[in-house]
Amino acid sequence: MIVRFFNTLGGATLSFFQYLGEVVVLAADTFRSIFMHKLRWKLFLNQVVEIGLLSQLVVVITGGFTGAVFAAQAYFQFNKLGIGSGVGAVVSVSLCRELGPVLTALMVTGRVGAAMSAEIGTMKVTEQIDALRALAVYPVDYLVVPRALAMMLSMPLLVAECIGFGMVAGYFVAVQLLEIDGAYYVANMVRWTQMRDLIIGLTKGFCFALLIVFISCHKGLTAREGAVGVGRATTEAVVNSSLAILICNFFLTMFLNIIFPAGYQ
Repeated sequence: MIVRFFNTLGGATLSFFQYLGEVVVLAADTFRSIFMHKLRWKLFLNQVVEIGLLSQLVVVITGGFTGAVFAAQAYFQFNKLGIGSGVGAVVSVSLCRELGPVLTALMVTGRVGAAMSAEIGTMKVTEQIDALRALAVYPVDYLVVPRALAMMLSMPLLVAECIGFGMVAGYFVAVQLLEIDGAYYVANMVRWTQMRDLIIGLTKGFCFALLIVFISCHKGLTAREGAVGVGRATTEAVVNSSLAILICNFFLTMFLNIIFPAGYQ
């Protein structure tokens, strides 16, 4: 039984590092193609529309209602201590540092990451990727590079949009519904929200974009077993991307707070 346990543990560990190595190799191959091959502008712009423009509604709703409910919950607790005007600072800093980038990344994973994996996986199982190779078209250059560049461009903008709408919704709930003094609310928000908070949020958004696009594209490129394999690859892409975002968010928080210490302007 002990031998079986260690065999299972060792097999799972080796599989994880093999999977991690394949994703890193795909990322390296993608960046090499970005700098060495000609960019396909039409594919890139199509992906910008698909990833960035068409994700705005989801991001706006997520940011708005997150900011609104967070402002309400913060007020209910802060008002007991007589510091209700401090709600603005808590809402803005939380949106910039954590809620904005993480929730945006999770929503984009569900909407865009699943679509990437399903589309590329379908091409893989129907041998369309083999047809690209037969036509002397490099699959990474044709399929992954436009998606990676569009994701890296769109995610920070979507994060900023989520943060902005969250702040506006939080202000509306706090000032209009809960009757907090608007001048004190804004003054505290401006005083305690620093440039480093916004930089940390946008940096996280860029890093999460890399995780989403490479994990999703890798799952699509390695899909097997027909329609069942495509469905499995899509599910695994969403789950793995979401877990990677949540895990990497902790390490990014620790690292970025060292790079941008308190008082950074």
